[in-house]
Amino acid sequence: MPKKVRELKAMLRSAGFRYRPAKGSHTAFTHPRYRGIVTIAGNDGSDAPAYMERQTVRAIAAVQEAR
Repeated sequence: MPKKVRELKAMLRSAGFRYRPAKGSHTAFTHPRYRGIVTIAGNDGSDAPAYMERQTVRAIAAVQEAR
């Protein structure tokens, strides 16, 4: 079962990513140890697409490896 958009946002926040507002339903997250931006699109109650889940997990893994 796919995760909800709000779950991905919570995962990023708990990993130390910072919220950065974006246009419309997009939300951007940055981290000092991660090159690039993780963009989450959609309303909090929507199911997250598989590519968005993979992007989130890879970004969190990259930050944890950098420690």
